[in-house]
Amino acid sequence: MSIYDYDVTSEDGKSYSMEKYRGHPLIIVNTATKCGFAPQFKQLEEIYQKYEGQGLIVLGFPSNQFKQELSSSEEAAQSCRTTYGVSFPMHKINDVNGKKALPLFDYLTEQAPGTLGSAIKWNFTKFIVDKEGNVVKRYAPKTNPLKMVDEIEQVI
Repeated sequence: MSIYDYDVTSEDGKSYSMEKYRGHPLIIVNTATKCGFAPQFKQLEEIYQKYEGQGLIVLGFPSNQFKQELSSSEEAAQSCRTTYGVSFPMHKINDVNGKKALPLFDYLTEQAPGTLGSAIKWNFTKFIVDKEGNVVKRYAPKTNPLKMVDEIEQVI
């Protein structure tokens, strides 16, 4: 299995294959608009704007498993756009842990377990994926995205 074997659903309900991103470095992050870490959207957007021309894609995956997300995927994405200026792709609200977890997140956490096990502990857990689809590094929710720049530049 690789990251390209998974399908995901965009905020508007359209399913697509992660194969679409083959050859692109990625930042994949589980998000929540009402989370105390939501200001990280600004840093993620800053990184996206700076490195998009070099192929980097940031992918936001809202989750309400920690009870900090709006009621619909469309509302969550709209809030990200109007409040934080997000222009990177956002997705359908999904679970990131447990039996109903989005399979992509099962794969990510298997490839890059956290310090206290593989489960996603909170919103804004971030994963860097290289151009070949390898999960390179996992960052904790509290890590400011701008502290990931050295690792990002290594995969671009």
